[in-house]
Amino acid sequence: MNLKTHYLGLPLKNPIVPSSSPLTHDLDQARRLEDAGAAAIVMHSLFEEQIRSEEEHYSRFLLDQSIGHAEANSFHPDHADFSSSLDEHLEQLQKLKQALDIPVIASLNGISAQGWIDHGKDLEQAGADALELNVYYIPSGSDQNAEQVEQRYIDLLKDLRQQVQCPISMKLSAQFSSPVNMVKKLQQAGANGVVLFNRFYQPDIDLDTLQFNHTLQLSSSQDSLLRIRWLGILRGQVDISLAATGGFRQTADILKALLVGADVTHMCSELLEHGASRISTILEELTQWLQQREYESLQQLQGSMCKECAIDPGVYEHANYFKILKSHVSAPGTLR
Repeated sequence: MNLKTHYLGLPLKNPIVPSSSPLTHDLDQARRLEDAGAAAIVMHSLFEEQIRSEEEHYSRFLLDQSIGHAEANSFHPDHADFSSSLDEHLEQLQKLKQALDIPVIASLNGISAQGWIDHGKDLEQAGADALELNVYYIPSGSDQNAEQVEQRYIDLLKDLRQQVQCPISMKLSAQFSSPVNMVKKLQQAGANGVVLFNRFYQPDIDLDTLQFNHTLQLSSSQDSLLRIRWLGILRGQVDISLAATGGFRQTADILKALLVGADVTHMCSELLEHGASRISTILEELTQWLQQREYESLQQLQGSMCKECAIDPGVYEHANYFKILKSHVSAPGTLR
């Protein structure tokens, strides 16, 4: 079975791409992912916020200790003797590139215009095959409208596009009022692909301590349905790569994303919970499903059930709302 696909201009042997996680940062784990059949990996994110915090810490430790005591300068260690998290991240990226035969996509989480540019260039120079821009931005104030929020994404993409040559994908949230229009603007600004959708982790409250909890909750297959819907709407309306992330746990989830038009599906929670070997199992099940239905290649499947090709396009729109409501059946004995 021909499972080949293309993503961000990169030819891939199949559509399974482990997303940014501790598994894609560790060299041994990354090798296991490749051995299990991963077509590419998205490396653990580089966080500008962490780098800035570290630089401020070093500055206080190395430079500010001599205030009022100039003679102490000669006792300070050399700043160059310390390896920063940026140096370590770029070194790890180079090691991954040397050790793996599959593409390595670098993930960047910036907070400033200059940070996106500087670190994007760093990652490209270190050998990244592509960049995934993880724009984790919550407009919590009242002074920004929706157009200004969208422009923030477009501006940083335009600025970075002028500085790097490698493919760029934008990881988007599901909170844009017009996702198709937004993706078209990103395409015009130079994006090679988009990833649907970023998971904005929500703080929980401990009612006993009245403190906020910051606990990672793994995704479920139910989370994938929102991604599947918008992939199906986008396919045919934009001409860039489409990736799905968030809730793709089982072979069925991945097949649904491919049917509506995904070029690749990212996986994280399932691999964190069950290990890299899940990839080989899913690839076997994917192949079996295609063979049973006499498909000759993955490309024959991709996008065949998107809105543009659907017999009933209403399933992607409001008409589907009524059908779902009418489908509910109460349990026997329930008073209605």
